[in-house]
Amino acid sequence: MVPPAAQAAARRAVGAAAGIAVHVAALDWQSIADELNSHGYAIIPGLLTADECHDMAAHYAHPQLFRSRVVMSQHGFGSGEYQYFRYPLPSMISALRNALYGPLAAIANRWHELMDLPDRFPADHADFLARCHAAGQQRPTPLLLEYKTGDYNCLHQDLYGEHVFPLQAAVLLNQPGTDFEGGEFVLTEQRPRMQSRVEVVPLKRGDMVIFAVNHRPVQGTRGIYRVNLRHGVSRLRSGSRHTLGIIFHDAT
Repeated sequence: MVPPAAQAAARRAVGAAAGIAVHVAALDWQSIADELNSHGYAIIPGLLTADECHDMAAHYAHPQLFRSRVVMSQHGFGSGEYQYFRYPLPSMISALRNALYGPLAAIANRWHELMDLPDRFPADHADFLARCHAAGQQRPTPLLLEYKTGDYNCLHQDLYGEHVFPLQAAVLLNQPGTDFEGGEFVLTEQRPRMQSRVEVVPLKRGDMVIFAVNHRPVQGTRGIYRVNLRHGVSRLRSGSRHTLGIIFHDAT
């Protein structure tokens, strides 16, 4: 893992968006695939620097960057709020979305093959977005979430139309234990004829978690079966928490 100071210096030298693409390309994608196959999620430590996290969280106060704002309590989603970015996306978010998509598409195609699902995903994100847009899914889905003391996010799946990319990502932008307490990222797996399994995902500022959107393949005694997943955030006990969400399909 590149030390944070060296990572920050490299980003400054080439520009943050170009630097993030280089960083993502250099990740150990075999290990990431193994974690996703085994657990339904994988953690990428320190993907964003502290300064990048601060700058990203500061976007929340600039409504001109967003197409819509959702207050969770008004829809029964929990407590807190989030905003969806509008096109064109900030360069860092666009770079993350494009750089992550290619390696994840290979994993997604393997999952669909194992689960006997017909859809396959092109190697280039622009081609997948063209498919979404042709089907009427034209609204961007990357978002910033903001939680204050007492806020939480109910278990859910981010499905926005017919075309769904089966993996998504989130980056924690504040430091647990310093900026906030509580607010753990939580995943649940609903297994056929079994009780649900819960996973609390430990994240620090700048860490990214990649996880399954709705289901993933699991090897059982009678072959491959689909496990249904949901994700959410536990109650924030104090402080303030921001998260960047990267979803690869657009919305209707």
